Amino acid sequence: MECKQCLKWLMLAMICPLIAGAPSSMSKRNISCPEENLTITGGSFVLSNNYSDGSLLRYICPNGYYPSIQSRLCQDEQWTPKPKIRKSAECKKVTCPSPRVFENGEVHPYQVKYYVNDTTRYSCNSDYTFRGSKVRVCQPNGKWSGSTPICGRDSDHCPDPGVPPGSSRAGNMFSIDDKVTYRCEKPLTLIGSKVRVCQDGGQWSGTEPQCYADFTYDTPEEASEAFSSSLKSNLAVSQQYEEEDQQGKKITMDQSGKLDIYIAVDASDSIDKKDFDNAKTTIKMLIDKISFYQVSPNYEILIFATDFVRINSMRNFKRNEDKEKLTSVLKDLDDYESKDDKTGTNIAKLYSAILESMIMERDSNATAFSETQHIVIVFTDGQANMGGNAKPKVDQIKHLVTKNDPNREKKLDLYVFGVGKDVNQDEINDLVSHKDQEKHFFKLPDLTKVQEMFDNMIGTVSIFHPK
Repeated sequence: MECKQCLKWLMLAMICPLIAGAPSSMSKRNISCPEENLTITGGSFVLSNNYSDGSLLRYICPNGYYPSIQSRLCQDEQWTPKPKIRKSAECKKVTCPSPRVFENGEVHPYQVKYYVNDTTRYSCNSDYTFRGSKVRVCQPNGKWSGSTPICGRDSDHCPDPGVPPGSSRAGNMFSIDDKVTYRCEKPLTLIGSKVRVCQDGGQWSGTEPQCYADFTYDTPEEASEAFSSSLKSNLAVSQQYEEEDQQGKKITMDQSGKLDIYIAVDASDSIDKKDFDNAKTTIKMLIDKISFYQVSPNYEILIFATDFVRINSMRNFKRNEDKEKLTSVLKDLDDYESKDDKTGTNIAKLYSAILESMIMERDSNATAFSETQHIVIVFTDGQANMGGNAKPKVDQIKHLVTKNDPNREKKLDLYVFGVGKDVNQDEINDLVSHKDQEKHFFKLPDLTKVQEMFDNMIGTVSIFHPK
């Protein structure tokens, strides 16, 4: 009996302090990470929440330099990746991919590495015709100015597709159905088409590849030019046009309303709250730029992290007869303040949600769906840590819209804006469209640069399609 009484008092002694809120070794402590060995040679760093758990440390380097480590995350009293005692992070000089892969000609000067502001000049051997830029300059974003220099012959069905800096090419036959395959030198990542095919019309399929380092970015100016050019060609299908009926009389065909645009923004743990608020502004800017075209698109807007939230669905947008329905959607976007505090990023689930909406549209009206231009625009750093590879879902979207018919490929455009200091560019390259003379993947260091890009689009859009 005495033992039972002792056990009872012992249990009470353990439980009562917890109920009363008294300090206990089991209660949650303020978790923080060490302040040592975090400096970066030649640069500085900023913290999102001091040295507290969940704080993100970002390194900053001067223009023309990049940090050897982009960032660290404070988790469970330690930084990830863990700082090294003997070797601190450092700001390294930005380099451009090696141009020495230039074929059938010469590049001057011949250097082991090419740094910012280094200039190269190109010339062809006899019997070869020069195309591209004869002079190129290494830029602070890690890319060469101008276009790929090429020395080719005019006797082939397709022109020589060239070998972009930092890459190698397998295939030197340029007749109909001939293929060329590209790969990038390590540790560079290939952005664009890995395989291109010579087509009947004398053009190469896909998009010219480029080799990106982790520190390589698009400038707002080049992203603006490429995106607006691609967008113009895709939104143009939704303009009014004239066609002759069976009696030869001209009638106006209105394609407006047959344009479905899906916009999604990453709100996961790797995205700062400031960047999330910026993303909402960016979406509104994008919609504003599209409004310069004489089209009336239908919209679905999604926020995603571990799961996804539809600010509005495509089905409800089309059902809403209110003339102010877009204004209502933008208000709902403004009112959405909750940034998912979960650490997961499930990009596959996002594309699954978009696929689900598209299937509903097809089942609702198969004819209208087949006539619709579908555009998907996603803002993310591509750092998925759950849900698996998103590519199979993207492939399902492609099959749903194009039905494996090359003539229907123009009906679908998949864009991704890779935003941030740590973009998973290899994964993102599999999630975008690869079309001739078009670019669908854009890499920018932050959303302010994306907004600057949209600002640059004002003139190019309004000139072609003023309201």
